[in-house]
Amino acid sequence: MSRRRTLGPKKKLVLLVSAAAVAGSGAFALAATSNAAPAEQSSVVCDGLATALGNNEEFIAGQRANPDAQSEARIANREAVIAEIERKQEASGCAVGESGAGSGSGTAQEPSAEPSEPAEPAEPAEQPSQAASAPAGDAAVVGEQVCAGSTVTLSGEAGAPAASSNQFPAGTKLKVTNLDNDKSTTVEVTSVSGSCALLNDAAFEEVREPGKFLIRKARIEKVG
Repeated sequence: MSRRRTLGPKKKLVLLVSAAAVAGSGAFALAATSNAAPAEQSSVVCDGLATALGNNEEFIAGQRANPDAQSEARIANREAVIAEIERKQEASGCAVGESGAGSGSGTAQEPSAEPSEPAEPAEPAEQPSQAASAPAGDAAVVGEQVCAGSTVTLSGEAGAPAASSNQFPAGTKLKVTNLDNDKSTTVEVTSVSGSCALLNDAAFEEVREPGKFLIRKARIEKVG
């Protein structure tokens, strides 16, 4: 005659706790895997906004260190841009007010953002041949590559597509290509900033990847 072995209450409780622990660890691993991609994307967004904020803060610092008659107006404009970037940081779940280092060579050259313009006269001799040979359309335009290795982000300014720069005077035309998606935009420099090329919102929308506020692989060309 066989005897059925029954489990006492304590053994049943131990088995239930063990099963719950195994199931919980599996769920945790699944959740960690599913959240990895959104976390990475969020990090890229936050890095881009932090860089944009840093560029504008550096520009303001440069204007205060070397003020001129227009500095107060420029500072007021950039402070409004910073407020808009901070709103975007909050909406994206980033640390509000987190600031990244200026992109490219902007950090080192910021104190002389305005005086940098006199360095340009040596280059106009090359412009006629470049302009004459440049076919219509952003994809076909070819110019002198500048600021190699610089990243590109947005200034947060509204208006028609335009750029600001700490190296090129107003009126200079720059072609910015996002090498990650091969999208290009050719814009005119209209103001001074803390980096080689800072795009306003409209220009950045023409070349951005969805959800990103920073172009890590960019080609910047001077085309006029």
